[in-house]
Amino acid sequence: MTGARHRITDLLAGAAVLLVAALFVVYAAVNTGRGTTSDGMRLSARFENVGSLSSGSEVRVGGVKVGAVTGLAIDVKTFQAIVSFTVQRNLVIPSDSSATIASSGLLGGAFLSLTPGGSDTALRDGGSMIITQSASNLEDLLGKFIFNVGNLADATQKTLQQKAANAP
Repeated sequence: MTGARHRITDLLAGAAVLLVAALFVVYAAVNTGRGTTSDGMRLSARFENVGSLSSGSEVRVGGVKVGAVTGLAIDVKTFQAIVSFTVQRNLVIPSDSSATIASSGLLGGAFLSLTPGGSDTALRDGGSMIITQSASNLEDLLGKFIFNVGNLADATQKTLQQKAANAP
């Protein structure tokens, strides 16, 4: 009897783990925007660098999710990345709005951030955003920082040497 009870307990525990795992998968699919990318107004924007932005990434206005990235492509003539995305149909996006590829932090994923402009004309379904800012490359930023710190150290050392040479 004891062996049969252990088997039933193990079976129930395994089933519970599988159920929880399935719920996590469904939750992740719904909350990454992958399940609702066809709804909304379709727009696009061109970027020099999309970084880690991918299909299914969030589109945000003021930090609030309003849509999802639906696709990425490359323009073979200009070599720019074309980002296709949707936003909620009830949003009126001014035609002079800007699109920026932003990050949720050092380890966070990329998302598309929209900043509304002030134009009286609005983008329509199938429209394209003209004002864009590409993703920042963390390695490039770190390299620039190290280069600037090195220049600052060199300048400081030269200044100190000049003051030491001019001292009585």
